[in-house]
Amino acid sequence: MSEPADDYAGPGSDTWHDQLRKLAEPPTSERRRQAHRAGDALRRLMAALHGTSAPPAEVAAIADEVERLADRLAPYPSTSLYLMESDTAGPDPVAFFDHSAVLGQGNPLAPPISLWRDGDVMRGRATFGAPYEGPPDCVHGGFVAAAFDEVLGSSQALGGRPGMTARLIVDYRSPTPLHTELSFAAGVRAVEGRKTVMWGTLHAGERLCAEAEGLFVAVESGPWPSRPGAGT
Repeated sequence: MSEPADDYAGPGSDTWHDQLRKLAEPPTSERRRQAHRAGDALRRLMAALHGTSAPPAEVAAIADEVERLADRLAPYPSTSLYLMESDTAGPDPVAFFDHSAVLGQGNPLAPPISLWRDGDVMRGRATFGAPYEGPPDCVHGGFVAAAFDEVLGSSQALGGRPGMTARLIVDYRSPTPLHTELSFAAGVRAVEGRKTVMWGTLHAGERLCAEAEGLFVAVESGPWPSRPGAGT
């Protein structure tokens, strides 16, 4: 599963790759700058809270403060980011991806993973901290699978017709360590009509931790089916 297909003809549109490059650049809007700050601060908080040795009184004080912050945001309604970003981020085409659960610097759930194109291969880099722990000192396998879903899904642009995940197979080859820079690679194995088959690998240094294969199916244009009222 670790090699691209011999019959793969080459990368498709560069639009997505341009957006990935922009994701690595400093944000252009004040909203994105502050969202990145908030995301980074919340990642630090989650890492510090995970397994903290602070006394109960200190944890209680922190809980009080976090509750006040949540209450402060409560008056501002939340909505789908697909609908929200065009109004709040202006013309920036990459603003939505700040909120990805895997790539997004503005999403405290994200490690985050950085991606870039290297010829016919997409490469990524990330470090998973304590909140992602499964077995002792290792990344939870569910987070490894989620990372592959995003990395392979983002890499579909190499095939020219990205779609949605239909099947994802992950083979875990060795434990994936926490607090260690990890490297991802992904590419296209085959494209047939609406179907794109992707391969992916995850390494810690020279050690193979996991590899994956994903089947993605392009959706027809039209209203998004899961949104209330779509298609009516």
